[in-house]
Amino acid sequence: MQRIILTIFLLISTFSFGQFGSLSDQAEISILTIEPGKHLYDKFGHSAFRIKDSLSGVDVVFNYGVYDFNTPNFYLKFARGTMMYELGVTYYSSFLENYKAENRGITEQQLNLTKEEKQAISDFLWNNALPENKKYRYDYFYDNCATKIRDVLLFTLDNRLEYHDDYIDTEYTLRQLIQKNLHPNSWGSLGINLALGSVIDRKASPMEYQFLPDYVYRAAKHATITHNGNTEPLVKEERVLFESTPTTTHFSFFSSPLFIFSLVSLIIIGITIHDLKRRRRNKVLDVLIFTVTGILGFFLLFLWFATDNTAAAYNYNLLWAFPLSLFAVFYVVKKPLGNKMKKYYLMLILMLTLLFLHWMTGVQQFAIGLLPVFIALFFRYLIVRRYF
Repeated sequence: MQRIILTIFLLISTFSFGQFGSLSDQAEISILTIEPGKHLYDKFGHSAFRIKDSLSGVDVVFNYGVYDFNTPNFYLKFARGTMMYELGVTYYSSFLENYKAENRGITEQQLNLTKEEKQAISDFLWNNALPENKKYRYDYFYDNCATKIRDVLLFTLDNRLEYHDDYIDTEYTLRQLIQKNLHPNSWGSLGINLALGSVIDRKASPMEYQFLPDYVYRAAKHATITHNGNTEPLVKEERVLFESTPTTTHFSFFSSPLFIFSLVSLIIIGITIHDLKRRRRNKVLDVLIFTVTGILGFFLLFLWFATDNTAAAYNYNLLWAFPLSLFAVFYVVKKPLGNKMKKYYLMLILMLTLLFLHWMTGVQQFAIGLLPVFIALFFRYLIVRRYF
């Protein structure tokens, strides 16, 4: 029933925007910051706006993090960077209960705004929530539920709002900011480090930190707003709406990428040593290595050149997951290996050497779980080129 009333409310706004959106003197606008959840998609927390007007009985949350799992080709669109998110409007009570059920703490920052400024933000949000305006193209770092909070405030408050850099106490790259919310030896961390390129290994600017909700909260806490020539804090009052119950996160090393890929790497090294002893190359292993790394290489190229994900560009994982290896499968089955393959193996060895140099010099950080794979591939390529 509440959803129906809210829908009617939005439809009315199409015809009478100025009238329905009038706020009273008691209205308040807040930033809500929600703690990270237990799933990968909510590991980074969440941000939203709250508009509360006790005189008119309005208490709603504007949430830019709404998406539809039933969207056709959902995962393909997400991978290509063409996934459309939207601004959703829900009743505050429902929003609060939902995150309470997930045991995710919520902090509210009530903003220090004049009635005119509150009205401007309210008008913008209600207009943005209309069916023809609510959708936007999601971007990991530059257009998400957190950055929308900052962008709406900057747009509606104009030059009266000033963000200060003093909320940043340590310089991080974009990749390091992501990893702060993930276990370095987790499958989620490995997937992100594999798919995203070196463009996120540069130092982030203070404004770029705000792709994470925690830094939207910190930035607002240190921001100022000018009223009648006087500089005042942006946040008037802060309070905890719900405090989560501490829980213990179970991490199993034996199901982690580092353990699994260590086993795989030991098998590769073991087979290679066995090949060396009996002076016979295991062609099945080489076919598997070239097929897997080749397919993965084409996938990384797809993310780089065939998608709108700017964060997937200049991905040096291509130094070990090399696309041409997929075609080299037809040559690696031959016995003995020809001179062309000898040169190809040398190239693979040099590329792995370059990968380690990139890692050590900070050009790009790679998944720690893949380190055993890099070592095993280097060993395999070196032995095959030298002895076979």
